[in-house]
Amino acid sequence: MKNILKNGKASFTVETPYKLIETGSLSSQKPLIVYLHGFNQNIELFEKLVEPMFDVEGYHLFIQAPYPIYDRSREKKVEEWGCSWYLYDGEQEQFVKSLESASEFVEVEIDRVIKQVSPSRTAVLGYSMGGYLAGYLGLSRYPQVDDLVVVGARIKTEVFAGKPQNYEQLNVLALHGSADRSVKSGPQEKSCRQLAKWGTRVTFKELEKGHKLDEQYLDEAKSWLNSFGYKLL
Repeated sequence: MKNILKNGKASFTVETPYKLIETGSLSSQKPLIVYLHGFNQNIELFEKLVEPMFDVEGYHLFIQAPYPIYDRSREKKVEEWGCSWYLYDGEQEQFVKSLESASEFVEVEIDRVIKQVSPSRTAVLGYSMGGYLAGYLGLSRYPQVDDLVVVGARIKTEVFAGKPQNYEQLNVLALHGSADRSVKSGPQEKSCRQLAKWGTRVTFKELEKGHKLDEQYLDEAKSWLNSFGYKLL
């Protein structure tokens, strides 16, 4: 005979690293740029990938995703493992739920840094999996985010359909590769058209590139941010 006396869920805390870097003059007020890495990446790897972004004067905040991905080769230490931002099994309800949890986590880190440095503006740059999260974060936490850069991903506007949209002060740059085999550009372009209807200042740009994040994507991001007052060193 078996009796279930209690059935529930318990909380488990996972420590995730972050890094805040300052570039440019130490005295002037600057913008904050938050970086959300791709699937199976970490902040150390992503910092190297986006190094050209340090040409922008400001505070650069790197946050590592909360779900570590086990290294089956056993060649990496735990702190070197790649990570995932959300848990996705193909079901949209689970996807949105996990995006919300990750956004709550990132929001806390952004708020903590904002209290320390009082930035003039806040931008979020997300790539691939981090791009999906960046899009959700930008729309769900508006107006905490002023400027949003999404590379190789899709902003899931359908999640916010039927809800009050008031994004007139949100600037969005969506960068996509015409040869991207991981994420097609058509759905992202459609999402950008929807954002424009909601009043967002949105720019969709397709480059002759693949999914891999390279300097051309970053050059486009820097130029676009500069047009909104981000100073280039």
